[in-house]
Amino acid sequence: MAGEQGAASIDPTKAVYVYMQVADHIAARIVAGELRPGARLAGERDLAEEYRVAIGTVRRAIQELRERGLLVTLPAKGTFVTEPTE
Repeated sequence: MAGEQGAASIDPTKAVYVYMQVADHIAARIVAGELRPGARLAGERDLAEEYRVAIGTVRRAIQELRERGLLVTLPAKGTFVTEPTE
């Protein structure tokens, strides 16, 4: 199950912030093609449950991915994977 994989990849004892681990895992899913451009990301509550982290952690991870240019959030629509800019 995807939730099991997400939770397994997050280790709060690592020296890397948990939000960064979540962001890196979602970024890896985008690079692997699991999340394609235009795909809608699951809601914050669903992601928090999937990764077994707090909603605030998910919000910070999404913010990080927006700063990296991998996601865009449209008010009242959701968060979507962006088209690659190469």
